[in-house]
Amino acid sequence: MSNLIFMIIGTVIVFLVILLLFPSGSKNDISGRLASLDDTEGTPIASATESELNKPFVDRVIRPLIAKLAGKSDDAKDPKAKKKSKSGLKKMLAQAGFPGGLTVAEFSVIQNLFKGFCPLIGLALGFVIKPNLALMGMVVGLIIGIMAPKMYLQKKIAQRQHDIQRGLPDVLDLLTVAVEAGLGFDAACDKVVEKMSGPIPNEFSLTLKQMRMGEARRDAFKSMSERVDNPDFNAFVSAIIQADQLGVSIGQVLRIQSEQLREKRKQRAEEESAKAPVKMMIPLIFFIFPNVMLVIGAPAAFQMIEGLSGMPK
Repeated sequence: MSNLIFMIIGTVIVFLVILLLFPSGSKNDISGRLASLDDTEGTPIASATESELNKPFVDRVIRPLIAKLAGKSDDAKDPKAKKKSKSGLKKMLAQAGFPGGLTVAEFSVIQNLFKGFCPLIGLALGFVIKPNLALMGMVVGLIIGIMAPKMYLQKKIAQRQHDIQRGLPDVLDLLTVAVEAGLGFDAACDKVVEKMSGPIPNEFSLTLKQMRMGEARRDAFKSMSERVDNPDFNAFVSAIIQADQLGVSIGQVLRIQSEQLREKRKQRAEEESAKAPVKMMIPLIFFIFPNVMLVIGAPAAFQMIEGLSGMPK
């Protein structure tokens, strides 16, 4: 009986780890489908089948299953309630860059799976360790099931925001050089997509696609700013929109923005260096100073003990 419980627990844990920690690809769902259509267009059925079989297990089995569950959950919900509940999650997924190409509905399914399976795993583990701990294990599993997907998403958001903040000055430098060399702003954005990699070039690529589909530059860049939701990036987008509306030289605006961002980066570095001594106090007091006192004081203490023991009584 215990072996069966361990097998069930292990299977569920592996399934959840695959879903959360090993998402397939970094493209969003629409671009992934377009890429698959481009790859398989004009190829025979056998090669298309072979390419389908060569895909990872997550893409072939797990992702379609999640998509089906997401479709059923969408059909079962009220449209107004669904739209209201998904607005915050959609914004978080957009800030995280839609990790693994997960849509809002698919991520909701993963959240529900965690909420359902983690309490069962905690209950089983608590019962195996000690029957009295079964209820506590179920409560801990429920807490983990609720918090784990959100913590994963928040970690992705923090990492992406950090990458955007660090890469934005370099992107602005390339845009400035390209515009001053005679290229238009859209062509300069194409150069960024071509020559660089990271979250900002990916956002530029999506924005350029929206503009080529007929969306105005102002609306496309506002949508990009809402997706990224980074203060420095929002300031850059606002400056570009104002320059486009007022007819100001975009090259001059880009150069000013680049200088301001590098000055902000320098100020952040100085701020972090000023915080370093305060942050070092805790490890110094609790870990380093006791060792130093032990190294310095122990020989002196032994000498005092020897001296006192050698004194005549």
